[in-house]
Amino acid sequence: MLLPVAYLVVRALEADASSWDLILRGRTVWLAVRSVGLAVSVTLAAAALGVPLAWLTVRTDLPGRRIWGVVVALPLVIPSYVGAFALLAALGPGGLLDAALQDTAFAGSLPDITGWPGAWASLTLFTYPYVYLLVAAGMKGLDPAAEEAARSLGRSSWATFRSVTLPLLRPSIAAGCLLVALYTLHDFGAVSLMRFPAFTQAIYLQYRGAFDRAPAAILSLLLVAVALSVLVLEHSARGRARYYRSGAGSRRPLRRVVLGRWKWASFAFCSVLSLAAFVVPVGVIVFWAVRGVSEGEAVHFTWAAGLGSILVSSTGAAVALLAALPVALLAVRRPRRIATVVERVSYSGYALPGIVVALALVFFSINTVPLLYQSLPLVVIAYVVLFLPQAVEPLRGSLLQVGPRLEEAARALGKSRLGAFRAVVAPLLAKGAGAGAALVFLTAMKELPATLLLRPTGFETLATRVWSGAAAGLYGKAAGPALLLLAICAVPLYFLARVEVEEAEVESK
Repeated sequence: MLLPVAYLVVRALEADASSWDLILRGRTVWLAVRSVGLAVSVTLAAAALGVPLAWLTVRTDLPGRRIWGVVVALPLVIPSYVGAFALLAALGPGGLLDAALQDTAFAGSLPDITGWPGAWASLTLFTYPYVYLLVAAGMKGLDPAAEEAARSLGRSSWATFRSVTLPLLRPSIAAGCLLVALYTLHDFGAVSLMRFPAFTQAIYLQYRGAFDRAPAAILSLLLVAVALSVLVLEHSARGRARYYRSGAGSRRPLRRVVLGRWKWASFAFCSVLSLAAFVVPVGVIVFWAVRGVSEGEAVHFTWAAGLGSILVSSTGAAVALLAALPVALLAVRRPRRIATVVERVSYSGYALPGIVVALALVFFSINTVPLLYQSLPLVVIAYVVLFLPQAVEPLRGSLLQVGPRLEEAARALGKSRLGAFRAVVAPLLAKGAGAGAALVFLTAMKELPATLLLRPTGFETLATRVWSGAAAGLYGKAAGPALLLLAICAVPLYFLARVEVEEAEVESK
């Protein structure tokens, strides 16, 4: 995990005085302010969407809530660069909606969505499922005894949710917000297409347009510093409270909340959000495919690239899960200084653009292990470095809800430490492990810069096929791989979201 940071330090030490002056320039400060501002606004919006959606699909009598539990999570399968382009093609100047209004009184009245509004909208729409999935998992694991105690003392449903349920969900909310914030900081596709100046865009331009890469390394180190600040804030938000039940007895099922007059307003909220975050992007991709066919261009689903994507993404998810388990155990069960350091280090790659991590791995593989260069194991290592926090956060959230007395009881009955973990803790971590593996798999399926630089010659993934078609302006050619990518990613996401909703259904009964 420290390889990218070590690479940046090596490059930065090679810099001359003029390169270090880059930090003090007004444009650099302005880039930092804009990037942080975008990350804050996207994180707040994602939390404002994800938390209510989790509550509606897990705890209420929302009409069709089992279906909505899956549908509202589907935007996670759409790569940010595909989603941003789809929004531009549908709602931007000269897009589909603008063309449909040409012969009406509203012709030319659509606002320009590029810049901050477009970057904010696209990143919010395609990252809020991180908050939704983690909060839904955390909400299902709550013991309703605290809520029932608050209601028995005369608190209303809203007051109980605000003062009891929401604080108990703080680890899950903080984990989801952390993933959204760091994802926003390292995203390149959406901010570039929306022409929003950000740190990642400046880093990419420095790496691609300048022979001297020292300024890009310095900018990347600044991005790491910003990410560390985000981690400190998340650690403060998490607090030191206990989130497991300390009393004896079995946990009672969750009580379903009756929405009453808010039922159809909640239904409309889910419908509008799903329309904007999933139906519109998928509709634009289908439009590309149909127009390509009408122009005589065949739609190729590139099954070989699909198998290649599944191979490296599933391997990366498995390795990331194995690497995340000791990190989560240290952070929750042994919260000492060394554990804090290990946990912070595990986030170092997630805050960096994929091209920086890829160049770092290229540098070290060529100089230390040449056999790894342009090999699939190096691609898997890149995925682990980039996406390890997505496996750590769900595991940590699950561990926070597992009381240590369960392990102590198993040890008292003669189980070894490993035996107690295997018999008691591991089954309770299964949900968090599944969520972490699914998140890493989904994100790795969409990853582009590191895959382009590290893949073996001739090896293709669906993300590289989509990018090659879109970059050449052949959107019909990109439509087939894009649709196949969405279909493959929808399978684990469907089962992940369906399990959450079905288990909540069983418990509420």
